[in-house]
Amino acid sequence: MNLFYHFGSYFVLMAKVFKRPEKASIYMRQIIVEMDNLGLKSIGIVAIISVFMGAVVTIQTVFNIDNPFMPVYAVGYTTRQSIILEFSPTIISLVLAGKVGSRISSEIGTMRVTEQVDALEIMGINSAGYLILPKVVASMIINPVLIIISMLLGILGGWFAAVFGGILPEAHYIIGILLEFSFYDITYALIKTIVFAFLIATISGYFGYNTKGGALEVGQSSTKAVVFSSIFIILFNLILTQILLA
Repeated sequence: MNLFYHFGSYFVLMAKVFKRPEKASIYMRQIIVEMDNLGLKSIGIVAIISVFMGAVVTIQTVFNIDNPFMPVYAVGYTTRQSIILEFSPTIISLVLAGKVGSRISSEIGTMRVTEQVDALEIMGINSAGYLILPKVVASMIINPVLIIISMLLGILGGWFAAVFGGILPEAHYIIGILLEFSFYDITYALIKTIVFAFLIATISGYFGYNTKGGALEVGQSSTKAVVFSSIFIILFNLILTQILLA
């Protein structure tokens, strides 16, 4: 029953979040601020993880191809497909669920327990829309940019590992990267990313908005936001993969 209560409360809150804004210009400015807070400040961790994971995928692929009939350029192809189809959109979104989701939940939760949300309501402002909607829109705009950066850096990390590690000729790696490339793979990855961004922002906003108590409860809401965002990312990853690639 508690699960159904949260589902119902979530959709009720989303109805408030997506009501027509009182003043669009204020929301636009807030969206730009949130793009910086939630997206641009995450570039560092995204870059580091992407480069090293691209290198690891390449190294593991090289040392796990035992079949002498398997072409060497298959390493580049496997690295590209792994990064574009799964690693960048899904794993990086899980990382962002931890970094961005906890920030959203703790920020809104702190405002709730310090009665700042109540103050917004007294002033006649739709607090749910003002606090959550800019974060949702900003995440859905900036997260695909982060994922594209992650794809490029992941492939570049694989190139570094192949060339400077001396485990694969550069030409063979590049041939594999270009082999049977399809823009639909990137489209598929970005569709997943946008859905994941929506889930992260709305679920984290929900737990933050419904925080009750004090500092301890803010921490608990932040933890729940990360956990449930991660669960729904994995769930929708399965659903979207079945729909888009079946």
